[in-house]
Amino acid sequence: MDIKFLEQLKNYPSKYPNDIDYQGTIEPISLQEIETLEQLYNNGNTFPKALRELLFLAGNYCYVLDYGWNETEEEIQNELQISARKWLLKYNKNISRPFFVIDVYNGPEQFLYIYLDEGNNPFVYQAFLPEQNNIKHFASLNKSLSEYINSLVDRVKQGYNPF
Repeated sequence: MDIKFLEQLKNYPSKYPNDIDYQGTIEPISLQEIETLEQLYNNGNTFPKALRELLFLAGNYCYVLDYGWNETEEEIQNELQISARKWLLKYNKNISRPFFVIDVYNGPEQFLYIYLDEGNNPFVYQAFLPEQNNIKHFASLNKSLSEYINSLVDRVKQGYNPF
């Protein structure tokens, strides 16, 4: 796959490139797995290019994203999507447009996602599910997927934790 949006992730594939014991190197999923996810979560339509690149480069493991705790390394992305949709139901929330979760944090309360109908490099959004009057449940981070990933890779390159 030609990488256009996530060249930084491609060119800096390890969190600790000089560590002999643990490098934290990204792990891909196959094009076939990506196509299966497209069938399940985008009605068979192709995902935005930036998301396809992310999954192709680091769909199984990405040092700048947390895919959550999964029982197996197989179908990590599918388990992540199922879990987030269950959390939406638990908190009686709904996302009506086609979306794909890219990161989870704070257990079943918060996740990051993109809408699949915003072009090839969609914006990243945050879902905050518990009821709190002063916090929006769904909000844009005002960064495209590539801007978001690249900013986190830059943090790692500078020696900082991406989270």
